[in-house]
Amino acid sequence: MSEKIVLIDGHSILNRAFYGVPNLTNSEGIHTNAVYGFLNILFKILDEEQPQYLTVAFDLHAPTFRHRQYAEYKGTRKAMPEELREQVPLMKEVLTAMGVTIVTKEGYEADDILGTLAVRSEKEGKEVTIVSGDRDLLQLATEHILIRIPKTRMGQTTIEDYHTAQVLEKYQLAPKQIIDLKALMGDASDNIPGIPGVGEKTATKILIEFKDIETAYEHVDEIKPNKAQQSLREHYDLAQLSKELATICTDCPIQFDVQDTRLQNFYTTAAYEIFRRLDFKNLLTRFEEDNTVQEKPIETVILRTREEADHMIQKACEEGLAGISLIHDAQLWGIGISLGREAVYYLRVDADFTENEVKNVLRRLFEGCAQISVLDLKAILTYVDTAKPGQVFDTQIAAYLINPLKSNYTYDDIAKEFAGELLATAEDLFGSNKLPKFKTLTEETLASYAGYMAYSSYCSKEPLLGQLKKLGMEELYNRIEIPLAFTLYDMEKAGIRVDAEALKVYGEQLQVRIDELQKIIYEQAQEEFNINSPKQLGVILFEKLQLPGGKKTKTGYSTAADVLERLAPEAPIVNDILEYRQMTKLKSTYADGLAVYIGPDQRIHSTFNQTIAATGRISSTEPNLQNIPIRMELGRMIRKVFIPKEGCVFIDADYSQIELRVLAHLSGDERLIQAYREAQDIHRITASQVFHVPFDEVTSLQRRNAKAVNFGIVYGISSFGLSQDLSISRKEASEYIEKYFETYPEIKKFLDHTVEKAKEEGFVTTMFGRRRPVPELKSSNFMQRSFGERVAMNAPIQGTAADIIKIAMIRVNERLKDEGLKALLLLQVHDELLIEAPEEEVDAVCAILEEEMKGAADLAVSLEVDMHTGKNWYEAH
Repeated sequence: MSEKIVLIDGHSILNRAFYGVPNLTNSEGIHTNAVYGFLNILFKILDEEQPQYLTVAFDLHAPTFRHRQYAEYKGTRKAMPEELREQVPLMKEVLTAMGVTIVTKEGYEADDILGTLAVRSEKEGKEVTIVSGDRDLLQLATEHILIRIPKTRMGQTTIEDYHTAQVLEKYQLAPKQIIDLKALMGDASDNIPGIPGVGEKTATKILIEFKDIETAYEHVDEIKPNKAQQSLREHYDLAQLSKELATICTDCPIQFDVQDTRLQNFYTTAAYEIFRRLDFKNLLTRFEEDNTVQEKPIETVILRTREEADHMIQKACEEGLAGISLIHDAQLWGIGISLGREAVYYLRVDADFTENEVKNVLRRLFEGCAQISVLDLKAILTYVDTAKPGQVFDTQIAAYLINPLKSNYTYDDIAKEFAGELLATAEDLFGSNKLPKFKTLTEETLASYAGYMAYSSYCSKEPLLGQLKKLGMEELYNRIEIPLAFTLYDMEKAGIRVDAEALKVYGEQLQVRIDELQKIIYEQAQEEFNINSPKQLGVILFEKLQLPGGKKTKTGYSTAADVLERLAPEAPIVNDILEYRQMTKLKSTYADGLAVYIGPDQRIHSTFNQTIAATGRISSTEPNLQNIPIRMELGRMIRKVFIPKEGCVFIDADYSQIELRVLAHLSGDERLIQAYREAQDIHRITASQVFHVPFDEVTSLQRRNAKAVNFGIVYGISSFGLSQDLSISRKEASEYIEKYFETYPEIKKFLDHTVEKAKEEGFVTTMFGRRRPVPELKSSNFMQRSFGERVAMNAPIQGTAADIIKIAMIRVNERLKDEGLKALLLLQVHDELLIEAPEEEVDAVCAILEEEMKGAADLAVSLEVDMHTGKNWYEAH
């Protein structure tokens, strides 16, 4: 049986993969979709072909002999998108790491290299497979040279195969005639001219009859139709030039020994490391432990006796730095401790060590060790009450500040990215990236997991700290983020009391209204149907009731909120459907959803996350208490079920227009600053200046429009977005924005400068030095770039506001403790803080809120706070 060589058209397959695979980036923000798609195609081909040899040919960024023949060759090609360009050297690096032969030749294209190697290999008696997205290569097909053309759509790859017979079947032409086909019809992608007025159909007909352009020209008088006859007669020189340009060179002067391309083991240490760096985790399954030098395993010593634990504590206190990890869910299972790669320990809660004894070991470590590095400070605080902000380093928070765009920050990613350490992942240890129940795991597995986490925290601390200093975020980390973790822990521990009975009644009220609406909708539709089914709803609205504007897709008519809102004036049923959706959302998410989170203490203990939002905002989960409705009265009523404990009231303190005030400060616009200093109605004054009417004559509509522009500018709103918000024409919206910038010229300058600076540097910063990378600004996609510009405008404003609120939270929380008050900070919702205070402490707490919230930042305009008290959250808001 003949040996086989696979030849791959590097740029062509990389290009196909880039457009066929959705955008991917790794933890460093490097685009990887083309490389990932290329590798999937490569592995698919190799699995199917089982070749003995493999070579990849790439074009060089230099003129070829074709450019010397015809200067305009490929002159119409668009420039390669930057996201693809950066992946070309990366692809070569990956292939080199895998030991794959790469061939290039100045003055020649990859097609010519492939043609030369294919013909040579065929002469040597080998079977040849060429993989390319370029149909020009069909001219090389023979009985022993197979052309395979992959197509990738939404990550799925299909491949068309062509030997001579398949080319004949599809094109009615022999492979060599493909050259003449291009000579007559040209090729727009390569800017090969062909001859005027002849397309593929006519060209094919001519070649079926006359075989090639030379014979056709000899019989030019016989060619039909007359237009093609005249074109060939007058432009035969163009046909000849086009044929030369379309002909793949099969005798390039390249040094090539096929034995050098014999397939070896791809799965080298270098390849494994680069796959890990690129976050190709599912491709790592191709690497077997016995054929790669993987990371050096860490040996975790299980501490069995108190003497061993005491010795470890003493050693940790002498060393001055310990990495600590927790194994816990509803209970504590054990702790990991690392004092270096060769000193990793695990202490398990078992018959030898009770939970209290393990907690005591933790406490002694915190009391005696100068520096402790952890992955999740808030979790540690559940078990240690002696930790101090200056002592603890949180690797997860540090990694988040350095790259806030990632979706998660695992111990192995942090160790790899910042300490260059390849550690076994949770998936390696458990066979899944989803954590199993700890009670089902062996002591050895738990020890390994705890050990790797602890060592990651130990080895990553100094590199992370160095990077924070380099990026100018050390103060942000120390002053805001670490103290904030302590504050959030206090808030989670406090929880918020819920009146379970009132919540049940609220749910019943919603159900009554849902049932009423359902009946009304059925009556108007004159039939019963599933209102929650977009497909059935689309049929009712756009087919049965014949409402205008129905857009049908493969899955049916769109019944998205924006579509229905535009339709609402057309028919009462649409308003009823919108209200029905709101009622069912309120019931499922809040009335039913919140009930499951009420603990034995009658309080909900939400989780506050500080490493999720790229702008620096805090988020709340399980449940999300930051998304409690405020627009609808019935939605707002849910706040009535949140109540303080007996003898207490809620105090709600809300920053007034904090983001607009931040904008005034950052832009330095004197007119906006002056308006705030004079404590004027900012929306009314904006309306007065934008619409050129006296302040006292501003209408409520003008004020509303000015308010939309004021807040829209903060979010980088476009004329289209504003026109949608205000239900006005795009032209009117554009005029509003222009007038706004004429009124506040420094804001325009500030926003423009911010975007330009972000394009140069790749990131924007808040007043406190928080960085927000904006990779979208470099995108070749207009929509992505436009989104990037909006992010660049908004992130410094929203991020600064988020930082100010965090500072206020920290200071308020510390003051309440320092002054021995029983009041508790319970919630932070965007610009609002909610405190539960004993009635006798209200005045003192209000004074603290006023002082600390107003003093959280020194701006060119004052920070103003609205405060209310109440017997429930609804009353206090």
